[in-house]
Amino acid sequence: MQRALHSIRVRAFSTSARRHEIKDVASLAPRLIPKYQESHEGELLSLQWPAPLRNVLIVRKDCAPTVTDSLVEFAHHISSTYPSISVVLESKTANEVHSSLPFPVYSASLEDRPTAFHDKVDLTVTLGGDGTILHASSLFATCSNVPPVLSFSMGTLGFLSEWNFPEFKRAFREVYMSGADVGDRTPVLDRPEQTAAQEELRMGPTGWSSVRGKSMGSTRGARILMRNRLKVGLFTADGEETTPVRGKTDHGQGVYVMNELLIHRGKEPHLAVVDVYVGGRYLTEAVADGIIISTPTGSTAYSLSSGGSIVHPLVPSILLTPICARSLSFRPLVLPSSTPITLRLSEKNRGRELEVSLDGVNLGQGMAVGMEARVWNEEMRHGKNEWQGGVPSVMRRSMGGEAHEGWVGGLNGLLKFNHAFGEE
Repeated sequence: MQRALHSIRVRAFSTSARRHEIKDVASLAPRLIPKYQESHEGELLSLQWPAPLRNVLIVRKDCAPTVTDSLVEFAHHISSTYPSISVVLESKTANEVHSSLPFPVYSASLEDRPTAFHDKVDLTVTLGGDGTILHASSLFATCSNVPPVLSFSMGTLGFLSEWNFPEFKRAFREVYMSGADVGDRTPVLDRPEQTAAQEELRMGPTGWSSVRGKSMGSTRGARILMRNRLKVGLFTADGEETTPVRGKTDHGQGVYVMNELLIHRGKEPHLAVVDVYVGGRYLTEAVADGIIISTPTGSTAYSLSSGGSIVHPLVPSILLTPICARSLSFRPLVLPSSTPITLRLSEKNRGRELEVSLDGVNLGQGMAVGMEARVWNEEMRHGKNEWQGGVPSVMRRSMGGEAHEGWVGGLNGLLKFNHAFGEE
């Protein structure tokens, strides 16, 4: 990584055109925190920017040339149509595509600064499948306020992705203009005392005033589905947190996951023996290949494959699903979202450490005998229209603004829900 950063510095001071630079994300303006207003059209929220967004992080599916080409096309459109927006990329992506772009991009080494995006990114755009969305969410695993996520389905499944890539111009404009009143000409101001007229004389039209076409109006913001997360922490037998996440400083507070926590016996031939506590009370001794604790969003992932229920993302709940339990009486559970769950590796466990994964990524540190995996809910709402926490997902506008339509379509179209065997 040091070699890559050195090449960036050399490139920036060479005779190459400045448009091919990779700049440090730290030089960008601080991120904007949007509001999420309750909507009269249904159960979704309405996105309201306090000012035109400025910093957009684009996360792509890796090792997919067609997706990379789409990223370049999307970045070109953003730069030409919304000149006040800066494009932010992960370091690997920036090194690969920056020479194809006629403008600078911004990046940072997350190995050295894991939270570099937390205070800079206004909006995250994902190009890929569900795994790409989970990866984008993991970039904010220690951040309590995740930027809105606009996702385009370009992966294998795409159950969580709302938009098709050919819709990207309309979809992005809908997000960008959320909160702009009709005739609003408020530019992006770094100096509060400077007037909009002075800024436009100096730079030309910026922000909402630079976008042609009719404004959506302040009451027609992009529709947001708040996907709740779980907080997960690994603890020693002495109660000390050992969650191996780079840059984590809030000891005892865990990290956020969007889909699930998985503990599994891995390569060990013996079943795992885990003591399960629900709400602080002992529930059972589980003897199984493993256990999944998931959010409603994660209910259509590994939990579903293991026999767990399908739960709508608006249902405040937490799922506890055993994997190939020895006892047929240990069935999947759906619990209130406020219920804390503790999984403690029993002294009866015959194997070595259990493998631990968060949102499909192996932590590299297992659970030894006596260790605990603790799971508790993320508090999302704090007062009227003041939403914090969760993953704000931009939904396609539908009749009535309900979240059910896209979810039901996903069950029927992607999971082939209740299709007859052999039916296309």
